[in-house]
Amino acid sequence: HVQLVESGGGSVQAGGSLGLSCAATGISTCMGWFRQAPGKEREGVATIDSLSSTWYADSVKGRFTISKDDAKNTLTLQMNSLELEDTGMYYCASEDYGGSCLSAAYRYWGQGTQVTVS
Repeated sequence: HVQLVESGGGSVQAGGSLGLSCAATGISTCMGWFRQAPGKEREGVATIDSLSSTWYADSVKGRFTISKDDAKNTLTLQMNSLELEDTGMYYCASEDYGGSCLSAAYRYWGQGTQVTVS
């Protein structure tokens, strides 16, 4: 069982930057960031696999960067040029899955951290 704890959310003006961190009790083959805006379904933001191959949602490409530190069991999401549409609750997730991390059925989730862009 993997436990995940996110931190780093907050309020920022459009165009600004925020960095999110996720402390994990272990590193899984697939880890990712997801977000849910009010009234909308949760959506994938970025994923990273055991080889550090990454995937980004089209809406965040070029602005967000996902990375991980296996030695520290930490997943991060650097968010630059934030837009109003980036507002939402951001969740860290992990799963051991041999296929595409985008299609993994993530079992382990953090409690979420709020990002508000105004």
